[in-house]
Amino acid sequence: MPPDSSTFRPAAVANNDRKSLLLRLAAGWVALFVLTAREWGEMAHQWWNSDTYAHILLIPPILVWLIWLRRTELSRSSLSAFVPGLGLLCGSLLIWLCGRAAGINLVAQFGAVAAMSATVMTICGMRVMLLSAFPVAYSLFLVPFGDEIIAPLQQLTARIAVALTHASGVPAISNGLFIDTPAGRFVVAEECSGVKFLIAMVALATLVAWTSFTSWKRRVIFVLAAACVSVVANGVRAWATIFVAQYIGAERAGGFDHIVYGWVFFALVIALVLGVGWRFIDRDPANAGLSATEADAIAQRFPAGVIAPDLAVVLVCVIAAAFAVLVRLI
Repeated sequence: MPPDSSTFRPAAVANNDRKSLLLRLAAGWVALFVLTAREWGEMAHQWWNSDTYAHILLIPPILVWLIWLRRTELSRSSLSAFVPGLGLLCGSLLIWLCGRAAGINLVAQFGAVAAMSATVMTICGMRVMLLSAFPVAYSLFLVPFGDEIIAPLQQLTARIAVALTHASGVPAISNGLFIDTPAGRFVVAEECSGVKFLIAMVALATLVAWTSFTSWKRRVIFVLAAACVSVVANGVRAWATIFVAQYIGAERAGGFDHIVYGWVFFALVIALVLGVGWRFIDRDPANAGLSATEADAIAQRFPAGVIAPDLAVVLVCVIAAAFAVLVRLI
């Protein structure tokens, strides 16, 4: 007599065993964290000590909130480990290894974060990965990026500031990043590039676009518009500093720039972007993403990839150990 498939499911995790599954996931994450501890330490240092990446400190609680929104659908879905996730894990760790070997922190950090995401699919299964696809993808915002675009942003900010300065009737001569006016010479330094404004705005816009819009077209337009607004707004801020300096002096204008941009201007631009986007919101954030039924239907197309959860944890740890050996050999 064949076993009853409803009770004999060695590769599946029963609903009442979710705590054990979370412990297995935690074990896999610990193994990977030990392996990539240097990258996580470098990222944490940048989050805490760099104004450019201070907004990343908000990403972890946002991720918790996103998962909490999906709690009902996650509780309805059956859970099982998924062996193809090991391929994604190896690929992510290969990126991490190449980044570390080449001394490219951005690549190594991306691989470290991606490896954590791949472990979700490996240990928790495809269903959980599908249901938590956006939070998993959004976790990539943990990687501090943006230094690569500082120079072009400086040039763009300088051009906007000069154009607006001329339009406002103030004579100005531009020489690259230097702008000469009757009140003195101004320079668009790295701190004035607006990179931290742009990165934070894109992170926020991506969150709003996914949770509030159903149309991919609307999402893309919203994120691109938010990015463009942040760049233009930074140019306006630079022009405002130059314009005000013509009347109150360059030194006092610098203080004005710090206060207005740091505490008021950024908040006003965010409010403007969100206010415009609010008119087009067409769903509740809790409804963002696949339903448990849809996730199960997709996962059932790949039954061959299901493995026992304990074996998945062991394989994750073995892979982490293998890469630990490799990193010592390079």
